Amino acid sequence: NGKVLVAGFSNGTALTSADLYDPATGTWVTTGNLTSARSAHTATLLPNGKVLVAGGFGAAGVLSSTELYNPAMGTWGPTSSLVTARYVHTATLLPNGKVLVAGGLNGVALNSAELYDPAAGIWTAMGSLAAARFLHTATLLPNGKVLVAGGGGGGALTSAELYDPAAGTWTATASLAPARYSHTATLLPNGKVLVAGGANPGILSSAELYDVGLGYLPAWQPVLSSATTPLLPGASLTAAGSQFKGISEASGGSYNNSSTNYPVVELLSLVNEQSVYLPVNPASGWSDTSFTSSAITQMTVSSAGFPPGYALVTVFTNGIPSTSKIIVVSPAATAAMVSVSGRVLTSDGRGIRNARVTITNPAGATRTALTGSFGYFRFDDIEAGQTYIISVRSKRFQFANQAQVLFVGDEITDLTFNALP
Repeated sequence: NGKVLVAGFSNGTALTSADLYDPATGTWVTTGNLTSARSAHTATLLPNGKVLVAGGFGAAGVLSSTELYNPAMGTWGPTSSLVTARYVHTATLLPNGKVLVAGGLNGVALNSAELYDPAAGIWTAMGSLAAARFLHTATLLPNGKVLVAGGGGGGALTSAELYDPAAGTWTATASLAPARYSHTATLLPNGKVLVAGGANPGILSSAELYDVGLGYLPAWQPVLSSATTPLLPGASLTAAGSQFKGISEASGGSYNNSSTNYPVVELLSLVNEQSVYLPVNPASGWSDTSFTSSAITQMTVSSAGFPPGYALVTVFTNGIPSTSKIIVVSPAATAAMVSVSGRVLTSDGRGIRNARVTITNPAGATRTALTGSFGYFRFDDIEAGQTYIISVRSKRFQFANQAQVLFVGDEITDLTFNALP
């Protein structure tokens, strides 16, 4: 429904409270309380719309309990417990609808992993990590595997490993540089994983990329069936298709690194290769089959923006691109060009020759004209719909109205500057 659920964690002690944030209204409201107070747990959105909260740390210590949030009712209900109690672990929704929980702490760092089956409501042990770890990240990759990276376990870890859901096995992959824990891992539109920050033991500013390669599972590819064309000035782009949430709804992350199922929509100009990623329109929102952007600012003569002409629209989910659609971005309406003219006069109404008249546009650019024998001046190709400053100078005269501020909506032919006696 587009709302954000925040549940539990700590405020000196573990909390049971939960709140919902509504982006459409920008407000928070309370919802039902967790059955058990907990912090350092995970929360995973399931395909059926419920949210699975697992493990964590409570008043009695490390928790094995798990519970489900029903957004339709605003209530929590129990489900079966973890095989191994744990906190600061990761939970990742897999394409088959099951949830992979890996690592964490329970007195010592854990290397165990387990799977939750929402259909049966049970947990099953599932292989072991090569290295016990906690405060790590887990990222579902476009090829269907899960990348677990870094974490703590006898010190900060550089090691990373891959979980293969098809085989139920873990294998080593390239290591981080440097070791880190409490970092973030973000799947990018190009399929790479950005790992940033963390600690070792001091706070880190470094970042690095994991390149999984270009392969992905064809069944995961989002389908873009249509996109707004022509895209008019100041309009929103609407894309329609399927699997905009992705097979796994882009789930991943740890207790401090929430997952998202937000689709990434790119608009790429075929005129100058300018690329923008479109923010969603909070009023219209998005779903598994549609996406509506905020209004797109287009390029004009005097302002930056997206250029008119042909452009490609692409939807990315789980780092997998859809087949692109070509659209036409219509040019912004061209402002009318008008002329501004008038006369510079003495106090008794005679024209003043060689007076310098300057017009300044809103951007600060100036143009200058000298008056002729009878005091006339003229500026052509002035963009209508703007406010200008027009001023006059003369070596022989002073003026009561040396500068005038004018809104130019149409031709001006009678602008007058009068010299003092």
